[in-house]
Amino acid sequence: MRPNGPSCLIDALRSLRISHAPTARPSIIPSASFAPRKVQCPQNVRFFSATASMAGNWLEPSINRKKKMMKGRARVATGGSTKGTTVVWGDYGLRMIDHHRRISAQHLKIAEDTIKQRLRGQKYRLYKRVCCNVGVFISGNEMRMGKGKGSFDHWAARVAVNQIILELRGMIHEQVVRDAFRLAGNKLPGQWQFVKKGAPPVVGITKLDGITLEDLKRPRRKVPAESLEPAPQTSNSETQRTPLDLP
Repeated sequence: MRPNGPSCLIDALRSLRISHAPTARPSIIPSASFAPRKVQCPQNVRFFSATASMAGNWLEPSINRKKKMMKGRARVATGGSTKGTTVVWGDYGLRMIDHHRRISAQHLKIAEDTIKQRLRGQKYRLYKRVCCNVGVFISGNEMRMGKGKGSFDHWAARVAVNQIILELRGMIHEQVVRDAFRLAGNKLPGQWQFVKKGAPPVVGITKLDGITLEDLKRPRRKVPAESLEPAPQTSNSETQRTPLDLP
């Protein structure tokens, strides 16, 4: 007889056996020898947030405004320091060349907006080398002397002479960056200079172009008297002059 179809299918299913051998799969249960490490995250830092951080920014720091501050003076490099006078991160920089002063955060914000408006659509990155961490307190007009320091007015930054405040790097032509820094310098108080990366550093008002810092620290050389030539002597007739009122 010819076997039926359903019976052949049942016999075929019975012949199948499921293997009970364990497969080599990675275990998700932590073993006793493995201990998870605890990573300490810094405080007041939000990795996934669109809100501003609590650390402040370069124009307004997270400092109590009610705390009075001294007016102070800008740093003067009397010991031969060249800190802050060269381009570090970018390719071009904006350097102040006339005199140290205190620049308000409003002036720096206007200069930044001027550069962004001039370089709109370009690929670049702007670096800030200063921070407005000095509070300026002002009393009202026609106020008598005394009665406290005054109320908070704005934030400012102390900028030393020949210090770079802005740097820029990107796929932009040099003339375009030079024009953007020229417009920004017109918005800032003082005189400003466009510098490139690799420019010589400055000590005070002296550029280290062709000389080194050791040459400036070295005392002046004394010229021996034998190498000096005597000045030519003039006759008495040449030294005597005729008065203007005589004929």
